[in-house]
Amino acid sequence: MGRTKEFDYEQVLHKAMLVFWEKGYEATSIPDLVKAMGISRSSMYETFVDKETLYVQAFKYYKKVWEKKRTLLRQATSVKEGVRQYFDLHIAGAYDETYPKGCLVTNTIVSVDSPHEEFHQLTRESLNELERLFYELLQKGQQSGEISPDKDIKVLASLLLHLNHGINVVARSTSDRRAAEDMIAAVIEML
Repeated sequence: MGRTKEFDYEQVLHKAMLVFWEKGYEATSIPDLVKAMGISRSSMYETFVDKETLYVQAFKYYKKVWEKKRTLLRQATSVKEGVRQYFDLHIAGAYDETYPKGCLVTNTIVSVDSPHEEFHQLTRESLNELERLFYELLQKGQQSGEISPDKDIKVLASLLLHLNHGINVVARSTSDRRAAEDMIAAVIEML
């Protein structure tokens, strides 16, 4: 994939990401992408080859943009504070009016009904990575004594993963983020 000098690659990729996030892969057309990115159809094909390749690049870009949430989990010194900071940022992003509702990863999981194995692999890897990060943080908490040794941290990590994506789904249909914030506060108390 060659990158042309006629446009800012990351800015164009950001615009494509927003279109895919809002409309989903299947509903996004090449004209939608070209219009949003502000480039010609030939530049789009020259740079990204096809819609599927552009989607994969936009998905990877999305993960890079939101990497700061995962960094909070990696660098947390307290389990409860790390989970709180992660979900504060996550909820703020899911309900941010400047972005499409929810999350590109969650939207992909619930809307891509296609044989694109690479899409399924990207979402599986994303889910597995996030669950692993929750698990590792909970494990540190057990080692430090912050989390009781009788807690099943594998189940708790799965719970946090599912809450994460549940918040994204609910954010698509309501603008009331208070319920999500209250739910996370209750879960943190359970830890």
